[in-house]
Amino acid sequence: MDKRILPRNALIAATYTAMNPDGSLNLEAITQQAALLSKDGVAGAFICGTTGEGLSLSSAERMQVADRWRAVVPPGSLKVIVHVGHNSLPEAIGLARHAEAIGADAISMAAPNYFKASSVDELLAFCAPVAQAAPRLPFYFYEIPSMTGVNVSMTKFLEKATCLIPTLAGIKFSSTDLAALQECRAFGEGSYDLLFGCDEMLLAALALGVHGAVGSTYNYAAPLYHRMITAFEQGDLVLARVLQLKSVEMVRVLQPYGVLAAGKAIMTCRGVTCGPVRPPLRAIDEGQQKELLERMEALGILTEMMQR
Repeated sequence: MDKRILPRNALIAATYTAMNPDGSLNLEAITQQAALLSKDGVAGAFICGTTGEGLSLSSAERMQVADRWRAVVPPGSLKVIVHVGHNSLPEAIGLARHAEAIGADAISMAAPNYFKASSVDELLAFCAPVAQAAPRLPFYFYEIPSMTGVNVSMTKFLEKATCLIPTLAGIKFSSTDLAALQECRAFGEGSYDLLFGCDEMLLAALALGVHGAVGSTYNYAAPLYHRMITAFEQGDLVLARVLQLKSVEMVRVLQPYGVLAAGKAIMTCRGVTCGPVRPPLRAIDEGQQKELLERMEALGILTEMMQR
């Protein structure tokens, strides 16, 4: 099994789960989402993760979303990575089996966040059976301590998981601990993929040798990051830093409105209606959306996106 499924310096969008005004799934929007990602040169879709409100969906709904992505995206085009993390081990196993059955390209899971693992061994006792439920799919652990509250050494995780999880492909690293990122990058002479998950810090991760990223702003602003990556590869660090700062400024604009709700609102400017977020998250109202888009326009990012 080839555990490296992505090209060098690939962007993977952590996709939104589109919803109707009543909060039910809007599966039809996935066709438009996939088309936009392909148009913008995005390499894959990471579905039902944090941005996709996966833990606010039922397991049945998550399977419906995965089914639709696989139906819309033929094998060999966008890579479909399914987040199967859950607080219930049997539910996570069921989601993993389903992902393999529909032909997903990989699975990923975050640590359970109610009863929390306090050691690498405890975490692996949860992760290993999930990975084993999809033995033909590469497995990425989803490191996001800001959401899960689980803080264990990722290098020790890689060391022990090497034997316990034969399908381990790497880590979706959504932590700002760049020292730990370097340690993981060096582990095993760089044999594991690190998919960096902090959009506004991507340039730093590239400088540390990371070759892939998963993020929510890649849904609508991927061209900005492609320009930054190209500048970095060409040695134009001045331009790369300018573009990364633009990303920082964009994220700062989103934060007061709620990053997920704001992101869904911005998607309308790219021709995709993603609808509201689910409680306890709060949707933004029309006045806030107008204000948000005006602030985005002031950054010059919105015009560039709408022209594509």
